[in-house]
Amino acid sequence: MKGNLGFGLMRLPHKGLGIDIKQTSEMVDIFLENGFTYFDTAFIYPGSEDAIRKALVERHPRESFTLATKLLAMAAPTEAMAKKELQTSLKRTQAGYFDYYLLHSIMNNNWKRYDKFNLWEFVKEEKEKGTIKHYGFSFHAGPDLLDKLLTEHPDVDFVQLQINYADWENKNIQSRLNYEVARKHGKQIVVMEPVKGGKLANPPEAVKKIFDEVNPGASYASWAIRFVASLDGILAVLSGMSNVEQMRDNTSFMKDFRPLNDREKEAIIKAQKIFGELPEISCTSCRYCTKGCPKNIPIPDIFKIMNKRTYTGNLEEATAEYKALTANGNGADACIRCLQCENACPQHIRITEELQKCASDFKTR
Repeated sequence: MKGNLGFGLMRLPHKGLGIDIKQTSEMVDIFLENGFTYFDTAFIYPGSEDAIRKALVERHPRESFTLATKLLAMAAPTEAMAKKELQTSLKRTQAGYFDYYLLHSIMNNNWKRYDKFNLWEFVKEEKEKGTIKHYGFSFHAGPDLLDKLLTEHPDVDFVQLQINYADWENKNIQSRLNYEVARKHGKQIVVMEPVKGGKLANPPEAVKKIFDEVNPGASYASWAIRFVASLDGILAVLSGMSNVEQMRDNTSFMKDFRPLNDREKEAIIKAQKIFGELPEISCTSCRYCTKGCPKNIPIPDIFKIMNKRTYTGNLEEATAEYKALTANGNGADACIRCLQCENACPQHIRITEELQKCASDFKTR
């Protein structure tokens, strides 16, 4: 059977300073040719809505695909400006309407803003007008708040959650508990970060060994995507594919999808145990933290180096990468602890503490 793969448009390929439209168009064509239709962008993704107009909307019949985008209340200082995001997205994409529309990145520190700006009522009104066909929200908090929101807004069509095998029992992400709450309310789920920002496409060597023994030759990304696609109630599994090779790999195992078998499930459990024991920084490289950093610290890149060091144990290589990355004086020790990054982080990472650890560690190498 065909799987429910979605094309996440946050990490599109770049050429120079902009998105590579030619390669994105090729990826779009491969995606559609293999029978998949769900595309996911957002008002806040730099250049993404314009790119999907050029690569998809202007090149394929509107009825041949479904398009999702999102409204981020934190990107607007007023209610009027927040509501205007929908019209801006329509103008950028020229899609005419959106099949799926989401209130974006709801967390403990911002959910009241969606109430304050009357955005729940707004999306319901737009649905009645036909501007959007289905409405939902993307969520980065715990099961109690999710249960509250779904109870107060029972007409929500779907919810977008971060689910992957590494975060299934993660106390910060709470993938399993959030999944169970959504299903209790009978909601379909769009999965984001199934490969955890690409991290599960290149897991620790111990995890690779487990997977290779069970299914040699299978990509590590396929393990991650098939894990979530095997769950009940999944509307789409968003893979943030960044090049043609990733697109070909993802469509190869999802066009003839088979759920995980018992032996593969056992392998996943072993992999989860390994991830649970790693001192990993749970960054997915969404880069929301960098937009307002007064010191222009490349926070996700620093964390990526630290995680790579954890995975491989190669201290010298990690130190060399860190020094090259921060040659302009924008290293972890430049942090002034303004906390804007932590307020923006959907992973709830204590970023300033982690940066302090990074600064201390690399200072001694």
